[in-house]
Amino acid sequence: MTTLDVKKPRARSRGLRALEPLAWIGPAIVLIALVVIWPVVEMIRSSFLEISRLGVVRGSAGLANYDKLFAEKDFADVMLRSVIWVVAVVALTVLLSLALAQLFNQRFPLRKLARWALIAPWAASVLMTAIIFKWMLDPEVGVINQIRLQLGLIDAMGGAAADQLGDAATAMPWLVFVAVFVSVPFTTYALLAGLATIPSDVYEAARMDGAGRLRTYWSITLPLLRPALTVAALINVMNVFNSFPIIWAMTHGQPGYSTATSTILMYILKGSDIGESAAMSVVNFGMVIVLTVIFLKVSRWNKEVA
Repeated sequence: MTTLDVKKPRARSRGLRALEPLAWIGPAIVLIALVVIWPVVEMIRSSFLEISRLGVVRGSAGLANYDKLFAEKDFADVMLRSVIWVVAVVALTVLLSLALAQLFNQRFPLRKLARWALIAPWAASVLMTAIIFKWMLDPEVGVINQIRLQLGLIDAMGGAAADQLGDAATAMPWLVFVAVFVSVPFTTYALLAGLATIPSDVYEAARMDGAGRLRTYWSITLPLLRPALTVAALINVMNVFNSFPIIWAMTHGQPGYSTATSTILMYILKGSDIGESAAMSVVNFGMVIVLTVIFLKVSRWNKEVA
């Protein structure tokens, strides 16, 4: 047997060993391709097709679906409202969660019970939570209206028949409140996990240097909490932008499109023009990417903590 004949099996053996990782990551790659990449490709392809309400493809539509979408008189308002919706919900969620995480990180009586209670809005179905709040805001029999009556606030808030969800000026704050209500538990627990990773000796060193609580929180806690805060906020940005159950269950995006976001508009368009709805999906997908990139740029997620 020549030296060349010996080297060939060894080369094949090394080649097989190099392919061994594929046995582990292969299923994940296939899953990502089927669940993420293929739907995105189909979504983009559908946005350039003329599709009937029954789902029958009639041929290519070119850019007609996008032209029709951008010509919608409420399109610009819906997109602006979507951005405001995301910024308002995520900002309030993060601020409240920072305070709650700091509170629940302290030792106090019944702390475990309080932590368990915080999970309830997160564990419950988002759709169920939205429906409950809609019932509570019923202008005639809702418990919130009854509280307003008992406090003598009926006239100041529009009278006994005032529908808090019937006017965008009052509906949007309630929608934001419910979105924050269901988002705070996850964000708080993510920040609590981040606080648990901060070593206690850095706080001892700060106390020895004479740093006060606010100075310690600003200079030590927040910088060291940034990785957990970035992940929690980023997940909230993506979830809130694509949020559907809260707005749909409480207002259906009405009156008109005054409480609709891009996701709601996409669903409404699906009933009349699937191609235009697909175009809205592509725009929505692009907006998520843009908001994510802007957030990562502003948060400086890849910068080392000094």
